[in-house]
Amino acid sequence: MDKTNTGKPAKKIILEQLEPGTDDDLKVQKISSTLPEGISSRDVYKDILRIALPASVELMLSSLVSMVDLMMVGGLGTWAITSVGLTTQPKFLLMTMVMSMNVGATALVAQSKGAGKQDAAKKYARQAVTVNLLMGAVLSLIGLLTARPLVSFMGAKTPDILNAGTAYLQIQMASFLFFSMTSTLTAVLRGIGDSKTAMYYNSAANLCNIVLNYLLINGHYGFPRMEVAGASLATAISQILACALAILAVSKRKCYLHMSLRDDFRPSRQEISEIAAIGLPAALEQFMMRIGSLIFSKTVASLGTLEFAAHQVCMNIQSLTMMNGQVFSISATSLMGQSLGRRRPDMAQAYTTRCRRCGMTVAVLMGLAFVIFGAPLSGLYTEDVACIAICVEILWIVAFIQPFQSSQFIVAGALRGAGDTKFVAKLTFFTVLLLRPGLAILAVNGFHLGLPGAWLAITTDQILRSALIAFRYRSGKWKQLPLLHAAKSKAA
Repeated sequence: MDKTNTGKPAKKIILEQLEPGTDDDLKVQKISSTLPEGISSRDVYKDILRIALPASVELMLSSLVSMVDLMMVGGLGTWAITSVGLTTQPKFLLMTMVMSMNVGATALVAQSKGAGKQDAAKKYARQAVTVNLLMGAVLSLIGLLTARPLVSFMGAKTPDILNAGTAYLQIQMASFLFFSMTSTLTAVLRGIGDSKTAMYYNSAANLCNIVLNYLLINGHYGFPRMEVAGASLATAISQILACALAILAVSKRKCYLHMSLRDDFRPSRQEISEIAAIGLPAALEQFMMRIGSLIFSKTVASLGTLEFAAHQVCMNIQSLTMMNGQVFSISATSLMGQSLGRRRPDMAQAYTTRCRRCGMTVAVLMGLAFVIFGAPLSGLYTEDVACIAICVEILWIVAFIQPFQSSQFIVAGALRGAGDTKFVAKLTFFTVLLLRPGLAILAVNGFHLGLPGAWLAITTDQILRSALIAFRYRSGKWKQLPLLHAAKSKAA
């Protein structure tokens, strides 16, 4: 029997108060939309928000820090915005392996918790830490050695943009190991439904980032004026702080995934293979997404500094909107995994449906805000009138795609919680790697539609991806996936 935690017990979600189901429950073709007796929609929404609200605070702060970061850099000129923007896709490409293995760890930890297997959840968490630390060290070295050619490949047209972008990316890669550790601990904590802990340490790091941006970009209070490199150094130091606080959090005895140096962190073939079974398709998905985004970004960069600066501003603003989908996707992933671990597909469906409703409501409100406040929002980044005019036009497109973006994020998150990462990877191959960059190249170079044409390619991608992911979910195949090793025995 698994050991129970000492210390203050965590609040139970409504799922844990229900009787575990059986394997036969997973074979039911059509799940009733009626909630189990004694369970109300309010109870389900409470479970969703218990995970989503702390995650929303954390991700909102992260997005706001990213926005403030670019605003401060934007004060140096459009060249500075461009130099930072050119590093975005190469950096995300190198982050792919770490982030995708986190997908496998989250699903396994969630299903283990749902099955009542605390020791198994801890072991999966430790194995994820081991694997991602090793990968983080290798990727950090690769990033440092290839920073300059990557920025050059992305389209740096002048020496000042190339030098600034290279310095920015090299500093980011020097701190990559700390990012790797923090992101893995955040992922496994979210797997057990604990997004509050990650909110605390990531929020502290984000506030640190803002303060250091102010001190290092323009050189205030005796600090050196480092410009673009200062913004990157501020981010690196804040990542180190987040890592230290995350390690402190999981080292506490009351943590469900309590870890210490006395634990066994040696690689285990069984657990790593199960993490990889989910993580590798997710890695392929993320890799294809980054390659597609890189091609897309390079296509936009060919339009010139002004258009690419406007694109970066709009992408930065859109990153705030992605937070909506990500927040409820985190809830959907954790609650889907825990529900299947407990053999309760009815609750998995109930959680996913309501996560989607929450995300859709926020998406519509965000879209309206971008239509109404597009000009003043763009003006926070730059005083260039021409750049602001382009941004306002693009923000209408950003507003339109909000419901589709939110829906595909959330439902894909639920599928990942069920371990259905292969379908999402195949869909990403078609839409993000082929469709989006292909349409962008055609719109920009063939029909000469400029930046709006490139964003129409994003719109087409989001609409199609949303429809196909929803179709996959409605097929119910996520119920028939083989349960993971730790969750195979009946939940206690």
